[in-house]
Amino acid sequence: MPGAQLETEKLDRDLETARMAALASTGILDTEPEPCFDAITRLAAEYFRVDAAGVGFADEGRIWIKSYWGNLIRELPRKNSVFEMVLAEDGPVIVPDLSQHPEFKESRLVFRLLDANFFAGVPVRSFDGLILGVLTIFDRAPRSTLTPDELRMLESLADMVAGQLELRRMRREFARSRQQRTRPAAMQVSWPSRADLRRALDQNQFVLHYQPEVDLATRKIVGLEALIRWNHPQRGLVPPMDFIPLAEKCGLILPIGDWGLAETCKQIQKWSSEDKNNGSLRVCVNLSARQFSREGLADHVEALLVQSGISSRQLGLEMTESSLIPNLRTAIRVLGSLRRLGVSLLVDDFGTGYSSLNHLHSFPFDVLKIDRSFVGRMTEGDQPLQIVRTIIELARVMGMDVVAEGIETPEQYRLLRQMGCRFGQGFLFARPLSVEAVNELLRLPGRILPDPELQEMITG
Repeated sequence: MPGAQLETEKLDRDLETARMAALASTGILDTEPEPCFDAITRLAAEYFRVDAAGVGFADEGRIWIKSYWGNLIRELPRKNSVFEMVLAEDGPVIVPDLSQHPEFKESRLVFRLLDANFFAGVPVRSFDGLILGVLTIFDRAPRSTLTPDELRMLESLADMVAGQLELRRMRREFARSRQQRTRPAAMQVSWPSRADLRRALDQNQFVLHYQPEVDLATRKIVGLEALIRWNHPQRGLVPPMDFIPLAEKCGLILPIGDWGLAETCKQIQKWSSEDKNNGSLRVCVNLSARQFSREGLADHVEALLVQSGISSRQLGLEMTESSLIPNLRTAIRVLGSLRRLGVSLLVDDFGTGYSSLNHLHSFPFDVLKIDRSFVGRMTEGDQPLQIVRTIIELARVMGMDVVAEGIETPEQYRLLRQMGCRFGQGFLFARPLSVEAVNELLRLPGRILPDPELQEMITG
């Protein structure tokens, strides 16, 4: 018996060591409260109509509160906390009336700080299953327990917290690896230079490729995303990551971006004139942070629409949340002006930044694009799949369309359709293509692409 107890204690210590290592890899402790969790706690508090909701992560001694909504939730001792209860249960804990549970006598000292009698807490797990934190809702008054559907909703919100946490860890790892890779390169002569970019712009070396966006139920091409390439006379097609960061740094992103926007409008007009059925296509252009923060963006877009003679509904403007964060007031004003023009507004790479969920409440977006990192991990386990499912449901409730990026396998395609995701794009359907190649696809009957699942069966 003593041997078994020692073995259990060792397993507990090993598990706690693994938890602490997983927390350290995210860098979440000893930081300011995280805005990316605010929308989750707000949704939890509003959905369950409780006095407070909070997200916290636990080290050896205390719970670090990273977001709360409603009544103030302070940093709490870990002992006798909701986290300890969730950890012991290895799952949800619901207490409808704390006063009726004498076994929580010591815990009530903690909950008195929250002035709470009802609480429900669900675990926030790492992607390998370790419980790193807890999402909790509190209410002053005792209330009935959660229904199975309500519990699933609370667990789905906790999965979204876990997704944001995992992305935070991945960003840190990526930043470290990129720093290591670029150290030797810094000693070499860099290419391209600002003069190279200026020459490319003056000599019309930039081209646009277009990647189809399809209706996942019918495989009909409903839109296209314009993606810039540099057709260098010696180096061939240069991908955007090799020159866009320099363009942003040296200020040439503005004329390059303006060229891309104007070229897209001209191409939309050409496709529409060649076939009136193409008038239903929406072609989307990515806006850089510098473009988005420029005064008069809406006026510039309106002038291009008038000049090209296309409808505003044929143009979509994609922006990442990083282009919104620096000046939120400017972002709200610019987005409002663009929305009044009637163009579609899309959040690109959703979920990869610190405040993406908050922006759904703050800005008038029409379309949410689920980042490829989420789509690519869907088949790795229940938690990544649940994150995608929750994002789709969140967008549906808020009246937004969803486009899944980076669909590469028939299995991802099937899962997204099962979860009700309406639109998608990715290599499974088509890579970014030249105008000539897109023309061939647009001539397909009904603009319907071949069934990738059928192709898999034939080739497999």
